[in-house]
Amino acid sequence: MENVTIFNHPLIQHKTTILRKKETTNKEFRELVEEITMLMCFESLRDLPLEDVEIETPIKKTTQKMIAGKKLAVVPILRAGLGMVNGLLRLVPSAKVGHIGMYRDEETMLPQPYYCKLPADIEKRLIVVVDPMLATGGSAIDAISQIKASGGTQIKFLCLIAAPEGIKALSEAHPDVQIFCANVDECLNENCYIVPGLGDAGDRIFGTK
Repeated sequence: MENVTIFNHPLIQHKTTILRKKETTNKEFRELVEEITMLMCFESLRDLPLEDVEIETPIKKTTQKMIAGKKLAVVPILRAGLGMVNGLLRLVPSAKVGHIGMYRDEETMLPQPYYCKLPADIEKRLIVVVDPMLATGGSAIDAISQIKASGGTQIKFLCLIAAPEGIKALSEAHPDVQIFCANVDECLNENCYIVPGLGDAGDRIFGTK
């Protein structure tokens, strides 16, 4: 699919493998999520426009490149998406942060929204939606629909692990959204968990299980 980028960088693959291990501690897991997100950020923001600016070095005046006033918003899907935010903010500290809350109904497996707070000027920003896992795609689809309803138009989606089913569903629902992921796994199991996956990302980030 033209709107999907799967990272094959050795550092990303190496760190993702450690992330999957069941013996990886909560502290290590959090650090790895942040590191992988930061590495993914380089490629996913490759198309930011640049402009010439004049600066003065200790040697002389010179014309160099800077990002051309592109405003960025990072929108994690709660709660696991929070683990990816700092990875982006470390590279783009001026970005504003919104939040969209979703939980999965364990009977229907459908996402249930419970919170949405976005920057007031969301329509002027490049929006990066983050969630470590793209399983069925339901949460990502609903979150992006909420952002579009609030005026957002320029949207990217970053995840660490995706199921083919989730990529297909998100691509069909929002073909204008670029999808970036570190790995595409085999499939979803009968409980709609990604196989082989890495377990529940929220529990592993926050140590709640």
